[in-house]
Amino acid sequence: MNATTETLANQTLARPNFDVDKIRADFPILSREVYGKPLVFLDSAASAMKPRQVVDTIRDVYENDYSNVHRGIHYLSQRCTDRFEAARETVARFLKVKDSDNLIFTKGATEGLNLVAQCYARSTLKPGDEILISELEHHSNIVPWQMVAQATGAVIKAIPILDDGQIDLEAYLALLNERTKIVAITQVSNALGTVTPLAQMIPAAHAVGAKVVVDGCQATPHMALDLPAMDCDFFAFSGHKVYGPNGIGVLYGKPELLAAMPPYQGGGEMIDFVSITESTYKDAPHKFEAGTPPIVEAIALGTAIDYVTEIGLEAIAAHEHDLVEYAMDQLAQIPEVTLHGTAPGKASIVSFTWKGAHAHDVGTIIDRAGVAVRVGHHCAQPLMDRLGVASTARASFGMYNTRAEVDRLVRSLDDVRTIFA
Repeated sequence: MNATTETLANQTLARPNFDVDKIRADFPILSREVYGKPLVFLDSAASAMKPRQVVDTIRDVYENDYSNVHRGIHYLSQRCTDRFEAARETVARFLKVKDSDNLIFTKGATEGLNLVAQCYARSTLKPGDEILISELEHHSNIVPWQMVAQATGAVIKAIPILDDGQIDLEAYLALLNERTKIVAITQVSNALGTVTPLAQMIPAAHAVGAKVVVDGCQATPHMALDLPAMDCDFFAFSGHKVYGPNGIGVLYGKPELLAAMPPYQGGGEMIDFVSITESTYKDAPHKFEAGTPPIVEAIALGTAIDYVTEIGLEAIAAHEHDLVEYAMDQLAQIPEVTLHGTAPGKASIVSFTWKGAHAHDVGTIIDRAGVAVRVGHHCAQPLMDRLGVASTARASFGMYNTRAEVDRLVRSLDDVRTIFA
């Protein structure tokens, strides 16, 4: 890298209302050192770091307003309930969903996808019905459908991908038929960053009468969303990916589908009337929120979404796109590196392998240089099989990352070359 390139790499690209240094100051953990080196955190696809505003909200609720929500008539219960339901309204605005009753708080996207599989699919699928899932999917959007298929006699079919990681749209359209009942698809691949063509896939699925379930985990932190315009039937995401706390997620469902679905679990809050022999249930969302919900986590998720919204998803997406393009360009110049997933317009993720070295060795070596990446199959073993690799090293970017950190990643790979020369 020459001096001019180095200078350009360390510049923050000028964008209205986007100040990466100011953003980084909101994340105290990014200023720490590991092994005596400044931390370069490139693992946000696994779980994003939390801004101090989210941490402050968690502390504030526990110190000032905490009580169990709903049904309580005392001040703290009403106060906490108001904040809990306000968070649901915040999520609704974020997703452009008009009625927040169509949003269910879950423990995470995994629970949301399992809820759809067990409460919708299991009660509607018949032997011979077909479920389409892509080769890009995270295990959380594969295993629940396998369980339902085994229980109902439905058949799972794979939507293939092209060599660059894009969905093979022509093959997908050929798979659709009157037996297709569910299409389960990620919006952004957690292993490659591929953005799937939902604008073409969803209408085509609906044309044959299929319902579409979208795993939105990797999309939610990186792009503006409009679920009514998307017209998916279900959409799930996890709070910890979008700078919120662990243990909270959101499932969106179209109202007519939620109304027809049986509850996921039984217990307090989800009931209307209970006798020893039978019960009746509340409407959504409460029908699907049995027991004490993740109260503080939901409220803090609202803070995280407010934080992201104030910065602006368009500005975040532009910043991260620059980082991905820059990283892909820099890594492509290293002879030992093979990039996996080169689809145009990809989001926030760069996956690669090193010739002659296992991804775990690569991750361990560069960790000593302070660079944190994820290594392994990324809960996407069918995708690894399609790529013909056992695992990859994955650098994933958040709004707080910089070109200078990409340079640190590239320089740290010199240590890999030294060891595996």
